[in-house]
Amino acid sequence: MSDAKIDQVLDHLDAGLPQAIDRLMGFLRIPSISTDPAHDGDVRRAAEWLRDELASMGFAAEIRDTTGHPMVVAKTPPGEARPLLFYGHYDVQPVDPLDLWDRPPFEPALEDTPDGQVIRGRGASDDKGQLMTFVEACRAWKHAHGALPEGLTLLFEGEEESGSPSLVPFLEGNRDELAQSLALICDTGMSSDGRPAISTQLRGLLGEEIVLRGADRDLHSGSFGGLAANPIQILCNALAALKDDTGRVTLPGFYDGVEELSDDLRRDWEALDFDAGEFLSRVGLKHPVGEQGRMPLEMVWNQPTAEINGITGGYTGDGFKTVLPAEARAKVSFRLTGTQDPARIREAFRAHIRAHLPGDCSVEFHEHGGSPAAVMDTSDPAFEAAKTALSEEWDREAVFIGMGGSIPIAGDFKRILGMDSMLIGFGRDDDRIHSPNEKYDVESFAKGARSWARILATLR
Repeated sequence: MSDAKIDQVLDHLDAGLPQAIDRLMGFLRIPSISTDPAHDGDVRRAAEWLRDELASMGFAAEIRDTTGHPMVVAKTPPGEARPLLFYGHYDVQPVDPLDLWDRPPFEPALEDTPDGQVIRGRGASDDKGQLMTFVEACRAWKHAHGALPEGLTLLFEGEEESGSPSLVPFLEGNRDELAQSLALICDTGMSSDGRPAISTQLRGLLGEEIVLRGADRDLHSGSFGGLAANPIQILCNALAALKDDTGRVTLPGFYDGVEELSDDLRRDWEALDFDAGEFLSRVGLKHPVGEQGRMPLEMVWNQPTAEINGITGGYTGDGFKTVLPAEARAKVSFRLTGTQDPARIREAFRAHIRAHLPGDCSVEFHEHGGSPAAVMDTSDPAFEAAKTALSEEWDREAVFIGMGGSIPIAGDFKRILGMDSMLIGFGRDDDRIHSPNEKYDVESFAKGARSWARILATLR
């Protein structure tokens, strides 16, 4: 596409920014909390709002019912351009604790801050504001050229914040329709130093709950202490043995499939000048821990982890009760990288726990999900083209980054639909997603839409 044509799209985006913000505000007023059955009607209302908005622009848009909350699917006619799938979610997190909000979470407003103007409200950044950057880019494209970009499929789900229980069956049931050459996902953020970024790898996630049982009742520690098994002590010993003195996980085969950083990625990540001490200072800490010999970004993006997320047992009420508990529980999660196999790691973890049990104690396990990491093939020319487009828009060199968290949809797209994903988002570290007073910078919204217009132009 010529520079003159893309400039027309960008000019329409700039001129229409106030109206675009008004549309986003209307979307944010819908309390589409997918985890709360009391808001089921609101979730559907948000889906209908999206469908109607997209249809008014010329998309062939419809609601697709599932066993849970509905999907919104919208399409443009195929053409010579590369077929693309854009994904976002229209559901939002609960708002509690409500008393920590400075304004009602579903009464969004523009606010002036020392760092610029922001849109304040639940869902502003995660993910309504983000997905609307793409929608507004398409709207401006049509205003400038009389037609929407060809070959687009938009998929918006309403269950991302509640575990996406309907998503995999929906992808499997509509594989031929949804499989395109590349997926675009806008549920991520900028680099911590404010550079535009494309996330090219995401860690997988594996969760396990352990219930360890000893005696058939709580025991008096004076009568049985030192002789009878203490489930809390046994469980603590087993969990402590998950890591050695260097911070490496001890499970046999745990690091099978973990890839070392490429020279190009190491150079990109070192250039970010990430200050681990400053990052930790935001949460009241200052000393990094973790596997020795690794740079901080490598530990949170490219290395797997084992973390104890909760442990309970015995008497925890007021006062004191000297008992040996009959039962202890813990929840443990693993972040996975490369081609680590969640099923093999689950098996190794369970074997590890069992190896620490006395013969007369028992254990049961409860699965809490298991998804592999997702690593994108950046040799696809679209990645470099998008990187260039982002650099031009933000006047800063865009970078390929990793993500410490997990976005299972990227792995699902690869596993079920056979396509890679470009994860490009415009959120900031201080957006307070999932927390009170969530916000989205007006700059992120405006330049995010401009960025998508540039990226679409490079892929036409």
